[in-house]
Amino acid sequence: MTIQNLGLFQAMGAKMGYLNKRQEVISQNIANSDTPNYRPNDVVAPDFGRVLDKTGKNNVRLETTNAMHMPTANSIQDPKDRKAKETYEVAPAGNSVVMEEQLILSAKTQMDYRLITGLYQKNVSMMRMALGRAQ
Repeated sequence: MTIQNLGLFQAMGAKMGYLNKRQEVISQNIANSDTPNYRPNDVVAPDFGRVLDKTGKNNVRLETTNAMHMPTANSIQDPKDRKAKETYEVAPAGNSVVMEEQLILSAKTQMDYRLITGLYQKNVSMMRMALGRAQ
């Protein structure tokens, strides 16, 4: 059995694959920033919540017995439920790539990738330590 067979590592690998593909699409958007009638693309994020559903996440509930307790996740309005933002800037040639948005998306993708690779490395070193092979 390898670590790639473990659910946590599969999820991290899938997230890294998604971030890799997203960075490709963002770089294509930046490369085509002067192409007439080009519309920026983005990759749809996979539903990583399905992995959590398999762990029985829905069976755990937060009990609020006092009004001063933090509200449950279901009672807070999700900011992702808002309408998708329309591209507000279109060049005379019909191109709607906004470089600032693409550069921000690229930086966010890089930060997320570094986070996942750091988590991956920490989990591998933790397993090595548990096996007595720490370096």
